[in-house]
Formats: sequence, C-alpha cells, structure tokens
Amino acid sequence: MFSLQRLLSKGDRFFDLLVASAEEARESVAALLELLEAPMEERTIEKFVLRRSKDKRIAEQISSLLCNSFITPLEREDIEALSHALSRIPKTIKKFAERFLFAQASLPRDGFEDQTQLLKQATDTLYEMVHQLRGGGDLGSIQELNSKLHSYEGAADAIILNLLRQLYSGKYEALQMIVLRDLYELLEKVIDRCRDAGNVVLQITLKNS
Repeated sequence: MFSLQRLLSKGDRFFDLLVASAEEARESVAALLELLEAPMEERTIEKFVLRRSKDKRIAEQISSLLCNSFITPLEREDIEALSHALSRIPKTIKKFAERFLFAQASLPRDGFEDQTQLLKQATDTLYEMVHQLRGGGDLGSIQELNSKLHSYEGAADAIILNLLRQLYSGKYEALQMIVLRDLYELLEKVIDRCRDAGNVVLQITLKNS
C-alpha cells in the first residue's frame, strides 16, 4: 500500500546521508590537522582509516537506498554524482596521511599550514552547501558559497606555486623534494575535490530551482 509518510522519510534519508558524507570530509580534515600537530611518536593512520571506512558505508547506504526507492527527492544520477564527489575527499586525505607517515622522519615539521587551513575552509563551505540542499537550496546562497570554493582553489594554486618555487631553490635533498612535491599536490587535489563536489551541488540547485 502506498505510504506518503514512508516516501517522505526516504527522501529525508537521502539528505541525511549526503550531509553525513560531507561531515566525514570535515572530520577527515580535522584528523589531518591533528596529525600534523601531533608529536611524531603519536602519529597514526587509525583515524583516517575510520573516516574512510565510515564514508564508504555511507556511500553504500546511498547506493542501496537508490536501488530500493521508486521515487527520489533528487534525480538519481545527481545523488550518485554528489555521493561520489564527496567520497573522494576522505579517500584523498587518507592517501596523504599514509604517504606523510611513511616519510615523516625526513620531512620538515611545517610547510602544510596554508594548504590545510584552506582545506578546513573548503570543507566547511561544502558542508553548508550540501546541508542547504534539504530545503531545495537557495540559488543565490549556493552560488555565493560555490564562488568561495573557487576562490579557495585559486588561493591553493598560488600557494602550491610558491611551495614548488621553494622546493626547486636547491635547499632540499632530491628525495625530500620528491616526497614534498607529492604531498603538496595531494593536498591541492583535495581542494579540487571540494570544488568538484560544490559544482555538483550548484548543478543540482540550478536544475531544481
């Protein structure tokens, strides 16, 4: 028997899961900040494994709900696209943490602050965008938030150029230079992932406005 209440609750569930995925992106950045500030002997990969595991479960729940829902609050391909875009953020942060821990003994203690602060701003902004989808999304607000994400990406491009300039100055050993370049580029990629997810949110809002 058709149940409007059940249909509406499933719609809410999609939004709950998408917001939860955006929150996992924020939590991954928080774990990254803790990792970089912690003494070397206290640094571990556990929190990143947990965040990635939780996000994968959220993505699986979204896929399952799509398979079992006749009607969805947004187009199916839009839900899938946003879920995929969000899940790439914790995945890339985990990859950074793994490589950082492999090489931490030979790395300088600082150098990631500017990028990680941009990451925090980007994931906070993205979370707000995803959260606003539940109410249909105010186009003006979503566009403004998306513009912020693009400004963070522009700032990240300027930061990495400066970091690469320092890397090529000759003060780093060859192996150290290679490792740092890889890490810098991974952090920039996370910011790009946030921009990509924000673009999906904007496209969804435009289609439903």
